[in-house]
Amino acid sequence: MKANNLFFSLVWCGLLVVCYHTATGQTNLLGLFTGQTDVGIQAKKGSARYNPSTGQYLVTGSGTNIWGDHDAFHYVYRKMKGDFILFARVAFVGKGREPHRKTGWMIRGSLQDNAPQISVAEHGNGLTSLQFRKTKGGGTQQIQATVPHADVIELERKGDTIIMRAAQYGKPFISRQVTGIDLGNEVYVGLFACANHPDGLESVVFHNVRITVPYTGSPDQIFQMKLGSRLEILDVATGNRNIVYQVPYSIQAPNWMKDGKSLLFNDNKGLMYRFSLASRKPFLIRTGEVTHNNNDHVISFDGTMIGLSSNVRALGGSIIYTVPVAGGTPTQITQKGPSYLHGWSPDGKYLVFCGERDKEFDVYKIPSKGGKEVRLTRATGLDDGPEYSPDGKYLYFNSVRSGTMQIWRMKPDGSDQEQITHDHFNNWFAHISPDGKWMVFLSFLPEEAAPDSHPPYKHVYIRIMRINGGTPSVLAYLYGGQGSMNTPCWSPDGKKIAFISNTGRY
Repeated sequence: MKANNLFFSLVWCGLLVVCYHTATGQTNLLGLFTGQTDVGIQAKKGSARYNPSTGQYLVTGSGTNIWGDHDAFHYVYRKMKGDFILFARVAFVGKGREPHRKTGWMIRGSLQDNAPQISVAEHGNGLTSLQFRKTKGGGTQQIQATVPHADVIELERKGDTIIMRAAQYGKPFISRQVTGIDLGNEVYVGLFACANHPDGLESVVFHNVRITVPYTGSPDQIFQMKLGSRLEILDVATGNRNIVYQVPYSIQAPNWMKDGKSLLFNDNKGLMYRFSLASRKPFLIRTGEVTHNNNDHVISFDGTMIGLSSNVRALGGSIIYTVPVAGGTPTQITQKGPSYLHGWSPDGKYLVFCGERDKEFDVYKIPSKGGKEVRLTRATGLDDGPEYSPDGKYLYFNSVRSGTMQIWRMKPDGSDQEQITHDHFNNWFAHISPDGKWMVFLSFLPEEAAPDSHPPYKHVYIRIMRINGGTPSVLAYLYGGQGSMNTPCWSPDGKKIAFISNTGRY
């Protein structure tokens, strides 16, 4: 089930229309970028091509090196200001002529060959390094990473600090950084290819390319969720990601309709939408007077009903309702809040939720028609995110009782509680595959989030592991968190997952 890199071995073909934009004034499509050029003296002309059907970029470059006091390579770029995060999966095409060929992300002060610059450079021999020239015409320095043959790379500008992150796909990032890099507020950012040979050409495929503008406001206001949203679908077998919808405001928590043709999500105004994958358009689901819905909503296993969590201040916060999947007048289920819905039993008889009662958050279940709620966890600290396995034998949930947030499971009556994940990440919201063999969950970095908090706008992983435990693998590296994957997110055929990543405008 771990994603592989087979797609990188495919020959770049099938581009019925090759659209590109060069620095000399052509006006066709280059995806996220606005121009391309050869930097420095080259024996052969480079090129960059974007395939909108796959989201891949093919960059081919000549050039003798990116080192010393000047550079020579091919560059596809755009201009940006302020802070940003650059992400991609990357692979050289073929064995190549020169083991020191280079590729990666680069930030430059100008397009002159001796400009100050910094890059995450993946070498043909497997070396990954943070390379930088601090001044125009100065020498080049590097900081090596301890990850060979990285095929996932990220470069972040955060003020005058530049952070490189690199990994072999499926593994967590290894990071290196340098401070005091002043390239100016407006810079060139882009992908590069360098043959490292006077008359050679080397090609590189970039996939899952993302440019993100992070949150830079007050920490006290981060939960207002002001950044834009990208609705993404990930193929579990390959790790390929496809943005199917993007808006400049917050949408959250996509989960699949049972026919596999639509997704359910909420927006930042508390309204619910069905998103058609065929038309790529959202359609409002009418929920009567229940219009303060948050990102804890669930579709019943038979696909006929939606469970909602909607804020009712007079009742203590979030209250659970159910409504027909096509919309209608909701039925109130819980009588007091806060109650955050996360799971529906396969037989349709029960709902499970995280509820705060007597200043303690625990997992509860309640009949789906309403009735007496039953407390299932009693450990001190937060227990959250309960979800049934498809066979109904277990409830998976996350708990902070061991000191960090980890995935646990128990019998539906609350017995036999056992810890499933055991690592230093804070793991939230386990979602079980339709065949009951796998789980995906959201992992926060301990340096970015407290164990009992799942804030938005953080560097997070979506990870996958066997249902009974084991070593998790990273499926997606993203900027998100709260609202990215709170709800059941597997496609009905078990081949894909849906999630939200975030970015400001650029």
